[in-house]
Amino acid sequence: MRGLIGFLRAFRRDEHASATIEFALFAPLMIALMLSSLELGMLLTRRVMLERGLDIAVRQVRIGAMTPVTHEALVEAVCDAAFMIPDCRNQLRLEMVLRNPRSWVGLNRASDCINREDPSQPPREFQPGMQNQLVVLRACSLFDPLFPTAGLGSQLQRVSGGAYAIVATTAYVVEPRR
Repeated sequence: MRGLIGFLRAFRRDEHASATIEFALFAPLMIALMLSSLELGMLLTRRVMLERGLDIAVRQVRIGAMTPVTHEALVEAVCDAAFMIPDCRNQLRLEMVLRNPRSWVGLNRASDCINREDPSQPPREFQPGMQNQLVVLRACSLFDPLFPTAGLGSQLQRVSGGAYAIVATTAYVVEPRR
C-alpha cells in the first residue's frame, strides 16, 4: 500500500506533459474559430460579389444597354460580374417588383430563392418596368457551407438542400429614353 501511495504522490507532483491538458482543452476551440473564420470570409466575399454583380447588371438596365430585360439576361449579367459565385447561373434567382415611390410599401415577404429539388420553378415576380418607374430588384443565391458541421457552418440557417442563402437588394428608376 505504501508503494501505491508513494507512486500517487510522485505522480501528483510530476509536471511533465502538463501542456497536453491545456492543448486538449483549447485545440478544439481554436480549430472551430479557424474554421468559422474561413466560413465567414467566404460568406462575406460571396455577398460582396453578389452585390457587385447586381450593381453592374442594374447599371446596364438603367442606361439601356440591356434590351430586352429578361430574367435570363439579368442572371447572365450578374453572373458575369460576380465571378466568385460557384455555379452562379443555376443557383441565382432574381425577383423584380414595381413600387410607387410616393406610397412606398416595403417587401414584406421572404426573398425568392431557387428550390434545389425543383429548379424549374419560374421567378415569383419579374416586371422590368417602364420609363420613370421605381423597380426593386432582389437577388438570392444559394451556397453550400465549406464546413457544414463545424463552427459557423453548423449555425447558418439552411434554405434548400442544405444550402444557405445570400440576398442582395437594390432599387433603381428606369431612365426615360430620348
